[in-house]
Amino acid sequence: MSDIKVMIVDDSAVVRQVLSGLLNAAAGITVTHAVANPLLAMERMKVQWPDVIVLDVEMPKMDGITFLRKLMTEHPTPVVICSTLTEKGAQTSVEALTAGAVAIITKPRLDLKQFLHDSADELVSAVRAAAGAHVGKLANRPAPPPVTAKLNADAVLPPMEVRPMTATTERVVAIGTSTGGTQALEEVLTSLPRVSPGIVVVQHMPEKFTAAFAARLDSVCEVRVKEAANNDRVLQGQVLIAPGGKHMLLRRTGAQYFVEVVDGPLVNRHRPSVDVLFRSTARAAGANALGVIMTGMGDDGAAGMLEMLKAGARTVAQDEASCVVYGMPKEAVKRGGVEKSVPLSAIYREILQQLQY
Repeated sequence: MSDIKVMIVDDSAVVRQVLSGLLNAAAGITVTHAVANPLLAMERMKVQWPDVIVLDVEMPKMDGITFLRKLMTEHPTPVVICSTLTEKGAQTSVEALTAGAVAIITKPRLDLKQFLHDSADELVSAVRAAAGAHVGKLANRPAPPPVTAKLNADAVLPPMEVRPMTATTERVVAIGTSTGGTQALEEVLTSLPRVSPGIVVVQHMPEKFTAAFAARLDSVCEVRVKEAANNDRVLQGQVLIAPGGKHMLLRRTGAQYFVEVVDGPLVNRHRPSVDVLFRSTARAAGANALGVIMTGMGDDGAAGMLEMLKAGARTVAQDEASCVVYGMPKEAVKRGGVEKSVPLSAIYREILQQLQY
């Protein structure tokens, strides 16, 4: 099997040098070109097309997002974003994920060289996963229809601290996803009507990115979408996204579900972890829950999904044909925790069935 051919596009000479050294040192990976901007990249790509592109976002002459969108429209190619982590960068990087990037590696402005060395394993894993990703599934997605602004009395009055009992539901949906999940979640959530079961989500994503990601989903969905805060209620028509860098657990008091957002060690190399959410859902909701595991590399969520099934929950996996990376669903199926696998386009119907149980 030939090496994975990687092109690095970053305006920092230091980043290009360090990334080239780290990737060339990994077995089965060869950096073929390292260039300062997308215009130079396009010239090199006329001669040799890479298997994976490691791409910065903020660059002169053409920004990374414009380049990414051009790639995904004209010649879908796996892209790993390597971006500076700032508040502006977080929003920009969420746009990049939405545009079709397979994975994202965050980089600080200070101690950059040391950070890249410390993150070598993560970078190599991301490049290898990207090389096997079905990026054509991320390209040419139609834009979701515009959603009328959700204006009501809340536009004038502050929201109530506690919702009345009529706004609650005893049914809950727990979703776990990783690589390719930003696009997959958008497809599922934009298909849901306002009257939908309460949903809790773990999407593997770095700290500070999830608030921007949730805000973007909220702007295009009928359901409300927000980054979860500790003690948030799980309500019909609302989706809670676990904050990057924190675990999210489902809890129950009486007939009401709420989430607990906590620190803790990495679980399956992730925080938030799908397994943490699924296990807590098995214990708090049992047969009142639906577990959904979607596209992603690794095995996070496989053990927790089996626990949900044993607790009486319904469990569904995204099928291989519609996954960008068939890793997490494959492991869940392999361990016997999945009742059925369905295409991405059918997952929203499985969620709506929760209202009928």
